Amino acid sequence: TQSTWGFIKMEKVFALGIEGSANKIGVGIVDSKGNILANPRKTYITPPGTGFLPRETAEHHRKEVLGLVKLALEQAKLTLNDITLFCYTKGPGMGGPLSVGALVVRTLSLLYKKPIVGVNHCIAHIEMGRLVTHAENPAILYVSGGNTQVIAYSEKKYRIFGETIDIAVGNCLDRFARVLKISNDPSPGYNIEQMAKKERTVKKYIELPYIVKGMDVSFSGILSYISDLYAGKLAGIKAEDCTPEDLCYSLQETVFSMLVETTERAMAHCGSSEVLLVGGVACNVKLQEMMQIMTSERGGTVCAMDERYCIDNGAMIAYTGLLMFMNGITTPLSETTFTQRYRTDEVTVTWRQHHFLLSL
Repeated sequence: TQSTWGFIKMEKVFALGIEGSANKIGVGIVDSKGNILANPRKTYITPPGTGFLPRETAEHHRKEVLGLVKLALEQAKLTLNDITLFCYTKGPGMGGPLSVGALVVRTLSLLYKKPIVGVNHCIAHIEMGRLVTHAENPAILYVSGGNTQVIAYSEKKYRIFGETIDIAVGNCLDRFARVLKISNDPSPGYNIEQMAKKERTVKKYIELPYIVKGMDVSFSGILSYISDLYAGKLAGIKAEDCTPEDLCYSLQETVFSMLVETTERAMAHCGSSEVLLVGGVACNVKLQEMMQIMTSERGGTVCAMDERYCIDNGAMIAYTGLLMFMNGITTPLSETTFTQRYRTDEVTVTWRQHHFLLSL
């Protein structure tokens, strides 16, 4: 919603953002110069072999969120009276967990009479990536537990060039971790990566389905195949011939090759020399290395981040909300809802139209 604030210029603006779309709850504080003043978060971790359910995840977030708000303010050396605006993840994500951030921000807004900005989670990942890496106009690979998209900016929108047609790549990795019953601490995808890197005499690559359909990808069939392989359900293949380490290695090699292929085509179409990796799976060093090989062959570069900013965090919500606010956008209280479905290309990106970008 376009507010009456207009195109805002203030001496000092502080945005507090709450992210809670999945199993992480985070609170970030960012100022108008793009400085990240605080960014604490907590993760809901379930036992090996299990995932996280909306109700239990929301309960975790409710227990942790106020403590994180207090901690973020302490780290930033600010009070709630100093905050200019409150931002929250509007979607996409899991309904129960999303409700926590929305409720807290509504309450703070009413108590302190400050504006609210509802933020698209996907856009927040992109804008945080652009802030941290200084990428100018990259092809973007957004990979997480809930999303897999190849994106580029054009005419006030982040356009989706290709995406998964079923499950996200992070969901594929996480669910195979459940099959192996490996730890969810700090995350199942991270532990898949460590198993794939484990030292052994020979790294054995096991051929898996490779499913690229134009610019789109599919991971559900790969997950079914490799799960059956591990369980010894495939004719002619013995389960003992496929170690968990080799399966993790083969899964990463296959799914990341698919992502590199589609990202390269987006680079060629857009004439871009940069690839920006965002989302939780973008922390994976193997993915970064494979993407670096491709981009270097094209004379380009990879813009990547570590787990502080790749993984869901409150600062990305605060920063993106601040960009929107500085370009005259706020969310009326009556519209501070949340939604499980909120596509990247639904958002009109007015702040890039104005070429008003904050910098570190």
